[in-house]
Amino acid sequence: MASEETRIADTRTEMPSTERGASTAPGTRTTPPTRAWATRLVVVGIVLTALNLRPAITSLGALLEEVRDGLGMSGSVAGLLTSVPPLCFAVFGVTAPRLARRFGPAAVVCAGMAAITAGLLIRPYAGGTAGFLVASALALMGIAVSNVLMPVIVKRWFPDRVGSMTGLYSMALALGTSLAAAVTVPLTGALGGAWQSGLAVWAALAAAAVLPWLPLVRGRDTAPAQEPARTAPDGRTAPLRITRSRTAWALAVFFGLQATAAYITMGWMAQIFRDAGVPAGTAGLLLAVTMVMGVPLAFVIPRLATRLPHQGPIVLALGVCGLAGYAGLYLAPAAGAWAWAVLLGVANCAFPLALTMVGMRARTGAGVAQLSAFAQSTGYLISIPGPLLVGVLYQHSGGWGLPIALMAGLMLPQMAVGVLAGRHRTVEDEAGRA
Repeated sequence: MASEETRIADTRTEMPSTERGASTAPGTRTTPPTRAWATRLVVVGIVLTALNLRPAITSLGALLEEVRDGLGMSGSVAGLLTSVPPLCFAVFGVTAPRLARRFGPAAVVCAGMAAITAGLLIRPYAGGTAGFLVASALALMGIAVSNVLMPVIVKRWFPDRVGSMTGLYSMALALGTSLAAAVTVPLTGALGGAWQSGLAVWAALAAAAVLPWLPLVRGRDTAPAQEPARTAPDGRTAPLRITRSRTAWALAVFFGLQATAAYITMGWMAQIFRDAGVPAGTAGLLLAVTMVMGVPLAFVIPRLATRLPHQGPIVLALGVCGLAGYAGLYLAPAAGAWAWAVLLGVANCAFPLALTMVGMRARTGAGVAQLSAFAQSTGYLISIPGPLLVGVLYQHSGGWGLPIALMAGLMLPQMAVGVLAGRHRTVEDEAGRA
């Protein structure tokens, strides 16, 4: 960990005295040492929260046909349902920094987990398509604010372990994603075969994620002290003019393009293999392999990223894997199916890399909050048209040649902006304050 600590020493906030000496510089704000139990609770909270950030989406994907039949949902409404997650992430994610400033990040994440619990419990029994969509939006709202604040909490509590803690969080997120996709159908059968039970059961996992945050909601002064933020003349914290930062824009576009690739993969890759003659069961396994690749790599890549002065080489390596995977899908989708699934799974690990760079491209917790909200909200807006455009191209061209060419083409600007986002600089230096 020594090299990681050295790498981000210029961006660290004050740690509790149990981990490093408390600052005694004049004018520096200090707080009592962070209790060991609070730190352990934060680690448990991060893992449980990450496990809950995708099951609301992937469990629905596993039972989408049953839900459509049960609610009498049209094909167009079902298509809209698949575009709701990135839209909610973009719309609700921008509120996270303001909520965190007012109530504290732990309280907002706690409320987010409660919203996921309520949404997952209500939506199967809402009684119609409109109620199902509203309850889904409630759960997605909780996911959106937690998405944004996870890098903030990592930066605040573990500033000298950004890579390892982001890796742990990303690994848990990938595990939750693949777990919900894999076991929702068997769970539904074990619970009697009703799709309502198969969806509602995931509320129990979300409810468990509420618990570790509860003791931290009122104990905001137990968190490590932050680097003092610059203030406006009236005494309020002056927000960054984040849109003036080239690094923030590069990171937002990188986040959006990697999310586009991920949603296209989740939505269409199994169908590409099936259309190439791969049996349906095998196609599902291939998609699972792609998703599972994120579990170990999501822990390794952030740790590696924090040890490098520039994250561009990792961006390029992931991009090359993506280009190779798309080339394989185009030239021999069935013959090398397992290799293409592995390569695209590696390429999809641009997500934990993006999260790591969010924590590294700002010096303070407030800066990370603004950058995370901007990059994720803008990025998810960018990602919305991708899966829809792939479907349109497939329908009108009658094959997968054009859609795969589009996927490969999008990988090139992703690599370019990722290299720009990976440069060693901070948004505070570029953006200034309002």
